[in-house]
Amino acid sequence: MAKSKNWTREQSIVAFNVYCKIPFKDSSKTHPTIIKYANIIGRSPSALNMKVGNFGRLDPELQKRGITGLANGSTLEEVIWNEFHGNWDDLAYESEKLISSFQNKSLIETTEIDLSDLPEGKDVERIVKMRVNQSFFRSSVLSSYYQKCCITGIAIPEFLIASHIIPWRTNIGQRMNPRNSLCLNSIHDQAFDKGFLTVDTDYKVKVSDAIFEHKENQSIADFFLKYNAKKISLPDKFFPSQEFLEYHNENIFRG
Repeated sequence: MAKSKNWTREQSIVAFNVYCKIPFKDSSKTHPTIIKYANIIGRSPSALNMKVGNFGRLDPELQKRGITGLANGSTLEEVIWNEFHGNWDDLAYESEKLISSFQNKSLIETTEIDLSDLPEGKDVERIVKMRVNQSFFRSSVLSSYYQKCCITGIAIPEFLIASHIIPWRTNIGQRMNPRNSLCLNSIHDQAFDKGFLTVDTDYKVKVSDAIFEHKENQSIADFFLKYNAKKISLPDKFFPSQEFLEYHNENIFRG
């Protein structure tokens, strides 16, 4: 695709997708993800990296921490940000469809998730959308935490979960919100989901009394007790919402 001076709406939506998929501090024209998507949308890596920086200037969570992104940007970026920031379901699905379109392929052809077991019939599109959105959500969360469990620091991607703070079944509107998540290893994800531990609004781990009942067990001490009252490793962006953490503390944590 020939490169042009002006960014299109479609290219800008893909750039917002990329903004969500890589740690903001790591974004550069040499980053493999930047290079990959720049080639797909027909832009130079430098141009896409600059666009990612422009989206960063609009992120209020980065602004609170004194990270302002690039100083200048376009009105189109603001339009895209206002349309999709907080509307994560549509951002995930629409941007992934556009990525496929830029490659002249279908979404099923370009997705990296397993769709081999799709049923026949009208439910196919719904299932594809759900899985594509879940994959986007996981990628956004794990990249923000630098592919590390925020409690233990475990950095094996296959062991990591984008763990919902307000459960998937409880609040449909927040299912794909990356601020409704923590990057946890699979064991601590299960403990968090079942209320055996939580993270308070100061981002410190709280271990349930139900865990302390087994404190004589060395594995319990190693896996849980030593992390009690320790602050989690905070993400590059998409800080876990204190409102959502408060919900988990009050409604799921066993105390």
